[in-house]
Amino acid sequence: MNKQEVELLSREIEILMAERTRLLKVVGAAAVLVANTDAKALPRGAMDAAEMLSETLNALPEETLKDALESVQAEVE
Repeated sequence: MNKQEVELLSREIEILMAERTRLLKVVGAAAVLVANTDAKALPRGAMDAAEMLSETLNALPEETLKDALESVQAEVE
């Protein structure tokens, strides 16, 4: 690889890492929302969306979910 290719790759990695950080914050906030939501109080449409979100969050690797919760300073129990 030449110097220009290395610099381009380095910039791309930085962009991806910044995007990962933003996505972890979104996932962390979503996990906190799901954990603090009373499903019985939700309208049916919102309950379906909350269930889909919950299933998606539960499918994440444990380490990723921990990173996401840490990114929003949520306590892990």
